[in-house]
Amino acid sequence: MDPLPLSRNRSRVRNLRADLSLRHPARLITVGFFALVVLGSIALALPLAAGGSDGVGWRTAVFTATSATTVTGLGLVDTGKDFSLFGQTIIAVLVQAGGLGVMTMASMVGLLVSRRLGLRARTLAIGEASGITAGEVRSTLKAVATIALVVELATALVLAVRFATTYDYSVPKALWHGVFHSVMAFNHAGFSLYADSLMQFVNDPVVSSVLIVSMVVSSLGFPVLRELHRERRPRRWSVHTKLTLSVTTILLILGPVVVMLFEWTNSGTLGPLSVPQKVLASTFQGVTPRSAGFNTLDYGAMRNDTTLFTGVLMFIGCGAASTGGGIRVTTLAVLVLACWAEIRGDQGPTAFGRRIPDSAVRQALTITLVSIAACGAAVTVILAATPLALDKVLFEVLSAFGSVGLSTGITSQVGLIGEVTLIALMFLGRVGPATLGAALVLRDRRRLYEYPEGRPLVG
Repeated sequence: MDPLPLSRNRSRVRNLRADLSLRHPARLITVGFFALVVLGSIALALPLAAGGSDGVGWRTAVFTATSATTVTGLGLVDTGKDFSLFGQTIIAVLVQAGGLGVMTMASMVGLLVSRRLGLRARTLAIGEASGITAGEVRSTLKAVATIALVVELATALVLAVRFATTYDYSVPKALWHGVFHSVMAFNHAGFSLYADSLMQFVNDPVVSSVLIVSMVVSSLGFPVLRELHRERRPRRWSVHTKLTLSVTTILLILGPVVVMLFEWTNSGTLGPLSVPQKVLASTFQGVTPRSAGFNTLDYGAMRNDTTLFTGVLMFIGCGAASTGGGIRVTTLAVLVLACWAEIRGDQGPTAFGRRIPDSAVRQALTITLVSIAACGAAVTVILAATPLALDKVLFEVLSAFGSVGLSTGITSQVGLIGEVTLIALMFLGRVGPATLGAALVLRDRRRLYEYPEGRPLVG
């Protein structure tokens, strides 16, 4: 047999595989997150990772690994007590990789090792961190690494000094607690080394303030942070940056104000605190639902109106291409602008003197409706499998989907079916909106014909 056709066929197969990989980076991103969950589950199931003599068990290991990789923070056990230093380190590594993105982390490693990025690595990075072009991948990865390193180190240093000087922690303990909570805050994961999350620091302005800054900075998204660093003149910012900053500012003001109004006289939360302490606690709890799942107030004691509003914030989430979850603030902005344009009778939505394309509106609508359907299905399954109340289940589901990690204390009560449902939802909440958005952007299929118009009655 002539070897030339065989070599040609093999070359065609290789080219086809490469082409499929490049056309579907969202698929490989999903596989990358799944592989990280599997490896993390194996590591956390080891006896070495457990705080006691026995391992934590496969159910707990899989749930925790998924929660860490998806930067959620929901847990079935006490992280500080039931996991050893090795186990806590594995959780921190999973959170770091999951927060920055599996493909982003892999691209960073490849850039450090080979000092170059191939077409596949560039395409995967674009798919995971939307808003950048192929020529910007290298510089963006460097910017991501620099921002993450600077913010996390600064946060860890401030926390470590505070823990050592104010709470009499030993230097190694203070350093580890500072590093661990710094990684959790920047990557928006709600894991804490304390059984009550951060409730014991409700009156500590230093701990609360430095964590708020870290969470807010990382919630903007790396494309926005990069643009803010490169362009200091607001009039030259992109529409994406302007929308992200506008909506984020509104939510940062609205969140603390609503918590303060609803919880001011609640004896289980803000009631016993002084006025300055109430303002500090309200600010912290108004910021965290859109980012990390830390809490300095007991969500189990909060009023229903507060938990409902918190659920809305968790569903909205952070900026696009950030370490957080949710449908993203720009998705919300596009939908609001589209509704406003329809009410006004305009041809289409506009923002800051620019027209929002119809494709962006369709993508935002698709992501939102798919997310609502997923959360609704999860609530239905857990309610059918457990005797838990609707409000608590809804809060837990929105926390899982939004990659937040806040809980009213029912995580360990949802049973096997509930755990599997939350695992699927955490994975979908972290990977789903990003990969679905990337898939919708890359799947640009143009028809060479148009169907005749048929207008249904709406409303």
